[in-house]
This record gives sequence, structure tokens and C-alpha cells, in this order.
Amino acid sequence: MLAEGIADHRPAERHRRIAGGFTQRVRGTKDWEAPSPVAGWTARDVVRHLVEWFPPFLAAGSGVELERGPSVDEDPVAAWETQSAAVQAILDDPATPQRLLANRHLGEIPLDQAIDRFYTSDVLMHTWDLARATGQDDRLDPAECAMLLAGMEPIEEAMRSSGQYGPRVSVPADADAQTQMLGFIGRDPFWTPA
Repeated sequence: MLAEGIADHRPAERHRRIAGGFTQRVRGTKDWEAPSPVAGWTARDVVRHLVEWFPPFLAAGSGVELERGPSVDEDPVAAWETQSAAVQAILDDPATPQRLLANRHLGEIPLDQAIDRFYTSDVLMHTWDLARATGQDDRLDPAECAMLLAGMEPIEEAMRSSGQYGPRVSVPADADAQTQMLGFIGRDPFWTPA
């Protein structure tokens, strides 16, 4: 049993919690063409990003093929829910921690840890994007934000050089963990739709 107030960071439970939060925002989205905090992206594009980048990454590194739902253009809710359920099934499989994901940039990583580090963390970050774009609750778990920021800060140079993150946005020195994390990944924590 975990101490009260301490989030469960096992990959399966972390994904269940974080993907569940994203699912709530997906289901609550009324305007899929609403602009998002990611320049040039709509709410639909936030879901598209998660549904399109991860399956090829997973298949190339582990041979695992995710069940695919409809396209994000056809039905963004079903596209997301199909992928989320498929990832959860992988993480709930007791054999998954013994499997490896191999990547020329990352080496070999236990599959559950790779999903947790690269995909579940991405879902957390994009939960804010979708929530902010669609006027929903954009609060993220402060402990998750602090943990993510602590893990990213030592590898900032590599992250920035990947082209996947914009320049750091300045935030007040006493800002909360969510605001600091958002600024670190290149988001303006105070962004609102025009």
C-alpha cells in the first residue's frame, strides 16, 4: 500500500491514471478545430500526435503492434480510446517488464519503462494542451509535474536538440511545479485561445 498522497509510479498504474485524465479531456472536447497552445495545432492535432507517433515507435523498437482504431479525422475519441486501451493491456501484461524496447538512440530499455518514460509522460504534457485548447480543467498532478521536470532538466540539451521541444519560456522563480514544467517544455503557461 502506498503512503497517502504519494502517487503510484508503477508504469501500468501511472498510465491508467494519466491516460484516464487525458481521456476525460478527449470526451469533454466540443470543438476539435479549436487552436491549441502548440503553434499550428488544433485540439484534434493534439490527439493525432499521440495516436500517430507512438505506434510506429513501439513497433520498431519492440515488435509490438497496437490495435488501431478509426483515424483521428474520422473519430478522435474512438481513435484515442482504442490506443489507450491497447497500451494499458500491454502494461497490464505481467510479461511486459521482461520485454525490451531497442532504439539506436536509447539502447535497450525494459518495455514498460520505455512506455512510461516516453509515451505516458508525453500524454501528461499534452493533457494540458488539450485542456487549455478546449476550456477544460487544465490542472495536472503537481507531483507528476515535479517528477517530470526533475527528469528532464539534466537532459535539457539533448531534448532541445531533438527539435521536439521549443525554447524554454520564462516563468516566475516561485512558480508551481506545473508552471515550471510547462515553461521548461516550451509552453507559455498563461496561453489562452485568441
